[in-house]
Amino acid sequence: MRPRALSVGDWVEVRSKEEILRTLDSDGRLDRMPFMPEMLAFCGKKFQVYKRAHKTCDTVFPTRGRRVDRAVHLETRCDGNGHGGCQARCLVFWKEAWLKPLGWRSSEDAASHVEAEPADVGTAPVAGCTESDVWLHAQVPDPSGGTPKYVCQATQLPNATMDLAWWDIRQYIEDYWSGNVGLRRILNGLVYSIYYNLSQAGVGLGPPMRWLYIKFRLLWRGTPFPRGTGSIPKGQPTPTGVLYLQPGEVVRVKSHEEVLRTLDIENKNRGMLWDAEMVPYCGGTYRVLTRVTKIINENTGKMQELKSPCIILDSVVCQGLYSGCRMFCPRSIYPYWREIWLERVGANVSD
Repeated sequence: MRPRALSVGDWVEVRSKEEILRTLDSDGRLDRMPFMPEMLAFCGKKFQVYKRAHKTCDTVFPTRGRRVDRAVHLETRCDGNGHGGCQARCLVFWKEAWLKPLGWRSSEDAASHVEAEPADVGTAPVAGCTESDVWLHAQVPDPSGGTPKYVCQATQLPNATMDLAWWDIRQYIEDYWSGNVGLRRILNGLVYSIYYNLSQAGVGLGPPMRWLYIKFRLLWRGTPFPRGTGSIPKGQPTPTGVLYLQPGEVVRVKSHEEVLRTLDIENKNRGMLWDAEMVPYCGGTYRVLTRVTKIINENTGKMQELKSPCIILDSVVCQGLYSGCRMFCPRSIYPYWREIWLERVGANVSD
């Protein structure tokens, strides 16, 4: 029988480099999921499970939900070292075969109770892999001498995952039993989904339902209606703002109403999308994690230089609250923020 699937809060130890390499095929993958060079630095270290990665959102094709087999997320993010310095800081997928379950409440207790269990190599045929292979398969050179094509977990998600319909109730049961999402949040998500879909039903309910939401949301201290839209006509320039923010500075996200005034009717500011998942952070105060100037285009695998730098805020991630096709997705992607959506709080603010 397979061991119990890992759940939120479980302690694990990342297996040694040698153990993990024995689970990989000649392309550096297990069940088509790449083991990336950036993950080598975590070998031998202990972590608590952040989320069970039983599902995820595929951002290669039009965004959709996908099922993942026997994987979790730890508090580990890719630093882009093996992928041209990509600054997306994606949360890493860990196949359970790459981890040793410790089964104790703290890393200190677990340290003296690690059992060397054999790694489960999954269903993929294992042809053997070296550390050099892991680095080699992280990018594909351009025969014409142009920029290479990068291969990472994000670009390969369609191949390493399976179809998952949004209406498959089993995913929401697993969200709860794994510890990913509390029952109250699941119920809130269900209510919002029903409310939003009714407002989009095309029977005249949309405007009055949005009006009711806007007027009465303060009674339950809810977020602004997350599907508001900008008003600037498509093709017309959207406003810009430059703060030259640096890592460590503290900013406040502007109100939803202020942000909407910077967006066109497609909810974009100079091509960058304002997503509904960013709305809950409006009015909040956060620390700048980094400035982003380049990321890998997950659809093409090519490095994409941003025309204008954008901002990642510390601990501000997509929660999968308002997107039907990726409800409660545990991938915790960092949204990108235009500086015009932010305002500086102060140069010196203590933690």
